Amino acid sequence: MAETTNSGFVPFTEAMKKTHTILIPGMLPLHFSLLQAALKSCGYKAEILQNTSREVVETGLKYVNNDICYPALLVIGQLLNALESGKYDLQRVALIISQTGGGCRASNYIYLLRKALEKAGLSHIPVISLNVSGLEKQPGFHLDASMLRKFLAAVIYGDALMYLTNKIRPYEVVQGASDALAKKWLDKLDAAFQNGKAQALSSIKKLTKAIAEEFADVPIVSTPKTKVGIVGEIYIKYAALGNNNLEKFLQQQKCEYMLPGLLNFVMYCVDTYLTDYKLYGGSFLTYGANKGAMWYLKHLESILHQALSKAPFSPPATYEETKALAKGVIGYGNNMGEGWLLTAEMLELVHSGYTNIICAQPFGCLPNHIAGRGMINKIKEIAEEANILAIDYDASASRVNQENRIKLMLATAK
Repeated sequence: MAETTNSGFVPFTEAMKKTHTILIPGMLPLHFSLLQAALKSCGYKAEILQNTSREVVETGLKYVNNDICYPALLVIGQLLNALESGKYDLQRVALIISQTGGGCRASNYIYLLRKALEKAGLSHIPVISLNVSGLEKQPGFHLDASMLRKFLAAVIYGDALMYLTNKIRPYEVVQGASDALAKKWLDKLDAAFQNGKAQALSSIKKLTKAIAEEFADVPIVSTPKTKVGIVGEIYIKYAALGNNNLEKFLQQQKCEYMLPGLLNFVMYCVDTYLTDYKLYGGSFLTYGANKGAMWYLKHLESILHQALSKAPFSPPATYEETKALAKGVIGYGNNMGEGWLLTAEMLELVHSGYTNIICAQPFGCLPNHIAGRGMINKIKEIAEEANILAIDYDASASRVNQENRIKLMLATAK
């Protein structure tokens, strides 16, 4: 059994790499499946959690104060619910959670999780912080350059698959064809990661091109659809557990919906360091490192866009094109949570024809209420055709009420 320090920190040791399974809370099904493959290729045992019943919410309410951020309640609830399910050997399991290092409460989820583990009598279970800010390190978990390259490759593949399935699914002749093709590619990419042939730039270029070409061959029929864009806090907009299966509901309403890619958010996080340096100063070495990281990310973005241009539709806007839309609308120093990126993504979606936008946010998330709900009137001044609906998600929020409001938005669109 691992030793607990006075601070509640339990080390994930080198020996645990071979014996312990790392449980990962779910968010993006396609991306996280690939991130799991990348983690396994680095020698770790990992599993993405699939428990998404109401029990997860109830478990979260049991171990976390209900005043806390809804994503924190869900993530901690999902992890504790999995541990209490009897499915895992509690002496051979570890948890992992991201730490952004920013002003958002997400930086403190890890401490809330450890407190919940203590309350549940499971304080011996190690919790790994996934961060690039040097906030916390584990002796047996090394987020080195090799792992980062694999993670970023997973983001590119995930964005490609998400964009293509969302574009083709509403128009496919054979129902389920695009999802089946995505599953086929997840298996192929899993094998590529295990063989060490997924993360090189040449491999990413070759594989994303092949993905786009196969999706381009899926038979589709051109029928009018209501186009809906989804933006908001990163967990709530992506995770079905957080947004009450919003994507499935929009599929049932025969809509074509689009979500901005995860790469956008990764680039925004790196860009935040560059902006803060220009506005407030800081370490030039840190600035230089992030400048180099941004160059690499833009190179990955160009590979992704080149591949998507082969499909029967144009690729999404680049990060810089999206960022330019926010100029004069909201300051780039507004970078808490999703910050200015949230406003920019709404404008980009309107420009791309997704004039009906759902802004999904946790109840009480101040950064999102400012840059999301708070910018709706300004966006409508710029783009009169914008039809934006802000929805708060919380443990006590009514799903029926949320879906009725979406139906009303869609009726207005039609």
